[in-house]
Amino acid sequence: MMMGVLQKNKTFFIFLGKFVLSYLLLSFLYWLFLNQYDAAKLEPDGMTRIVAEQTRDLANFLGGDTRIRKRNSEASYKFYINDAHIVRIVEGCNAVSVMILFAAFIVAFSTTFKRTSLYILAGLLIIHILNIVRIIFIAYAVYYYRQYSRVLHDVVFPLFIYGVVFTLWIMWVIKFSGNAKSVKA
Repeated sequence: MMMGVLQKNKTFFIFLGKFVLSYLLLSFLYWLFLNQYDAAKLEPDGMTRIVAEQTRDLANFLGGDTRIRKRNSEASYKFYINDAHIVRIVEGCNAVSVMILFAAFIVAFSTTFKRTSLYILAGLLIIHILNIVRIIFIAYAVYYYRQYSRVLHDVVFPLFIYGVVFTLWIMWVIKFSGNAKSVKA
Protein backbone atom coordinates (compact mmCIF):
# COMPACT_ATOMS: atom_id res chain seq x y z
CA MET A 1 0.00 0.00 0.00
CA MET A 2 2.82 2.44 0.91
CA MET A 3 4.54 1.76 -2.42
CA GLY A 4 1.30 2.57 -4.21
CA VAL A 5 1.07 5.94 -2.47
CA LEU A 6 4.72 6.68 -3.22
CA GLN A 7 4.38 5.61 -6.85
CA LYS A 8 1.14 7.54 -7.34
CA ASN A 9 2.68 10.73 -5.87
CA LYS A 10 6.18 10.26 -7.28
CA THR A 11 6.27 13.73 -8.87
CA PHE A 12 5.36 15.40 -5.59
CA PHE A 13 7.97 13.47 -3.59
CA ILE A 14 10.67 14.25 -6.17
CA PHE A 15 9.71 17.94 -5.96
CA LEU A 16 9.75 17.81 -2.15
CA GLY A 17 13.10 16.01 -2.01
CA LYS A 18 14.76 18.41 -4.45
CA PHE A 19 13.33 21.41 -2.59
CA VAL A 20 14.42 20.24 0.87
CA LEU A 21 17.90 19.15 -0.26
CA SER A 22 18.60 22.35 -2.21
CA TYR A 23 17.21 24.52 0.60
CA LEU A 24 19.38 22.78 3.19
CA LEU A 25 22.48 22.92 0.97
CA LEU A 26 22.05 26.61 0.16
CA SER A 27 21.30 27.45 3.80
CA PHE A 28 24.41 25.56 4.89
CA LEU A 29 26.55 27.42 2.34
CA TYR A 30 25.12 30.73 3.54
CA TRP A 31 25.85 29.73 7.14
CA LEU A 32 29.47 29.02 6.13
CA PHE A 33 29.61 32.43 4.45
CA LEU A 34 28.27 34.19 7.56
CA ASN A 35 30.78 32.39 9.79
CA GLN A 36 33.63 34.15 7.99
CA TYR A 37 32.67 37.30 9.86
CA ASP A 38 33.52 37.88 13.50
CA ALA A 39 30.27 38.28 15.45
CA ALA A 40 32.24 39.07 18.62
CA LYS A 41 33.68 42.14 16.87
CA LEU A 42 30.19 43.07 15.57
CA GLU A 43 31.44 42.69 12.00
CA PRO A 44 28.60 42.94 9.42
CA ASP A 45 28.69 40.35 6.64
CA GLY A 46 29.74 41.30 3.12
CA MET A 47 26.30 40.94 1.55
CA THR A 48 24.72 43.25 4.13
CA ARG A 49 27.50 45.77 3.45
CA ILE A 50 26.83 45.57 -0.30
CA VAL A 51 23.08 46.03 0.22
CA ALA A 52 23.63 49.01 2.56
CA GLU A 53 26.05 50.67 0.12
CA GLN A 54 23.84 50.07 -2.91
CA THR A 55 20.78 51.33 -1.03
CA ARG A 56 22.63 54.54 -0.15
CA ASP A 57 23.99 54.92 -3.69
CA LEU A 58 20.60 54.40 -5.38
CA ALA A 59 18.83 56.74 -2.94
CA ASN A 60 21.45 59.42 -3.60
CA PHE A 61 21.25 58.84 -7.36
CA LEU A 62 17.49 59.39 -7.13
CA GLY A 63 18.09 62.74 -5.44
CA GLY A 64 18.19 61.81 -1.78
CA ASP A 65 20.63 62.99 0.83
CA THR A 66 21.54 59.69 2.46
CA ARG A 67 24.52 58.05 4.07
CA ILE A 68 25.35 54.91 5.99
CA ARG A 69 27.57 54.25 8.98
CA LYS A 70 28.57 51.01 10.64
CA ARG A 71 26.94 50.60 14.05
CA ASN A 72 29.14 50.06 17.07
CA SER A 73 26.54 48.17 19.09
CA GLU A 74 25.63 45.43 16.55
CA ALA A 75 26.69 43.96 13.21
CA SER A 76 24.67 46.37 11.08
CA TYR A 77 24.60 49.75 9.39
CA LYS A 78 22.77 52.93 10.29
CA PHE A 79 20.94 54.53 7.38
CA TYR A 80 20.59 58.32 7.46
CA ILE A 81 18.34 60.66 5.52
CA ASN A 82 19.23 64.36 5.79
CA ASP A 83 21.59 63.52 8.70
CA ALA A 84 18.77 61.85 10.67
CA HIS A 85 19.27 58.20 11.64
CA ILE A 86 16.18 56.53 10.20
CA VAL A 87 16.65 52.74 10.03
CA ARG A 88 19.25 50.09 10.57
CA ILE A 89 20.26 47.58 7.93
CA VAL A 90 20.96 44.17 9.47
CA GLU A 91 21.81 40.75 8.03
CA GLY A 92 18.11 39.93 7.57
CA CYS A 93 17.72 42.97 5.30
CA ASN A 94 20.00 41.56 2.63
CA ALA A 95 17.27 39.19 1.34
CA VAL A 96 19.62 36.21 1.09
CA SER A 97 17.18 33.99 2.98
CA VAL A 98 14.46 34.98 0.49
CA MET A 99 16.85 34.26 -2.38
CA ILE A 100 17.60 30.82 -0.94
CA LEU A 101 13.89 30.03 -0.70
CA PHE A 102 13.36 31.26 -4.27
CA ALA A 103 16.25 29.23 -5.69
CA ALA A 104 15.27 26.05 -3.83
CA PHE A 105 11.78 26.19 -5.33
CA ILE A 106 13.15 26.74 -8.84
CA VAL A 107 15.56 23.82 -8.42
CA ALA A 108 12.66 21.66 -7.23
CA PHE A 109 10.89 22.35 -10.54
CA SER A 110 14.14 22.30 -12.53
CA THR A 111 14.42 21.54 -16.19
CA THR A 112 17.70 21.81 -18.06
CA PHE A 113 20.73 23.09 -16.18
CA LYS A 114 21.08 26.11 -18.47
CA ARG A 115 17.42 27.18 -18.31
CA THR A 116 17.20 26.65 -14.55
CA SER A 117 20.49 28.45 -13.86
CA LEU A 118 19.60 31.43 -16.03
CA TYR A 119 16.19 31.78 -14.40
CA ILE A 120 17.69 31.56 -10.92
CA LEU A 121 20.31 34.21 -11.79
CA ALA A 122 17.68 36.51 -13.31
CA GLY A 123 15.39 35.98 -10.32
CA LEU A 124 18.17 36.66 -7.82
CA LEU A 125 19.04 39.88 -9.62
CA ILE A 126 15.38 40.97 -9.63
CA ILE A 127 15.01 40.14 -5.93
CA HIS A 128 18.24 41.97 -5.08
CA ILE A 129 17.27 45.13 -6.97
CA LEU A 130 13.74 45.15 -5.59
CA ASN A 131 15.07 44.56 -2.09
CA ILE A 132 17.23 47.68 -2.36
CA VAL A 133 14.21 49.63 -3.62
CA ARG A 134 12.19 48.15 -0.73
CA ILE A 135 14.73 49.38 1.84
CA ILE A 136 14.69 52.86 0.30
CA PHE A 137 10.89 52.93 0.45
CA ILE A 138 10.92 51.72 4.05
CA ALA A 139 13.48 54.37 5.02
CA TYR A 140 11.58 57.21 3.39
CA ALA A 141 8.24 55.96 4.68
CA VAL A 142 9.68 55.88 8.20
CA TYR A 143 11.23 59.31 7.66
CA TYR A 144 7.86 60.84 6.73
CA TYR A 145 5.44 58.54 8.58
CA ARG A 146 7.30 57.19 11.61
CA GLN A 147 4.01 56.24 13.31
CA TYR A 148 3.49 53.58 10.60
CA SER A 149 7.02 52.15 10.72
CA ARG A 150 6.04 48.85 12.38
CA VAL A 151 3.25 48.01 9.92
CA LEU A 152 5.33 49.16 6.96
CA HIS A 153 8.34 47.06 7.97
CA ASP A 154 6.52 44.01 9.30
CA VAL A 155 3.55 43.76 6.93
CA VAL A 156 3.53 45.96 3.82
CA PHE A 157 7.06 45.50 2.57
CA PRO A 158 7.34 41.74 3.35
CA LEU A 159 4.13 41.31 1.33
CA PHE A 160 5.82 43.18 -1.49
CA ILE A 161 9.01 41.10 -1.58
CA TYR A 162 7.25 37.76 -1.04
CA GLY A 163 4.65 38.75 -3.63
CA VAL A 164 7.43 39.27 -6.16
CA VAL A 165 8.96 35.89 -5.28
CA PHE A 166 5.58 34.17 -5.56
CA THR A 167 5.03 35.80 -8.97
CA LEU A 168 8.46 34.62 -10.14
CA TRP A 169 7.62 31.08 -8.96
CA ILE A 170 4.31 31.09 -10.84
CA MET A 171 6.00 32.40 -13.99
CA TRP A 172 8.62 29.62 -13.71
CA VAL A 173 6.08 26.85 -13.30
CA ILE A 174 3.66 28.07 -15.98
CA LYS A 175 5.92 29.69 -18.57
CA PHE A 176 9.46 28.40 -18.31
CA SER A 177 9.82 25.06 -16.55
CA GLY A 178 7.67 22.95 -18.81
CA ASN A 179 6.12 21.43 -15.67
CA ALA A 180 2.73 23.10 -15.98
CA LYS A 181 1.21 19.91 -17.37
CA SER A 182 2.43 17.82 -14.43
CA VAL A 183 1.18 20.43 -11.96
CA LYS A 184 -2.32 20.36 -13.48
CA ALA A 185 -2.53 16.56 -13.36
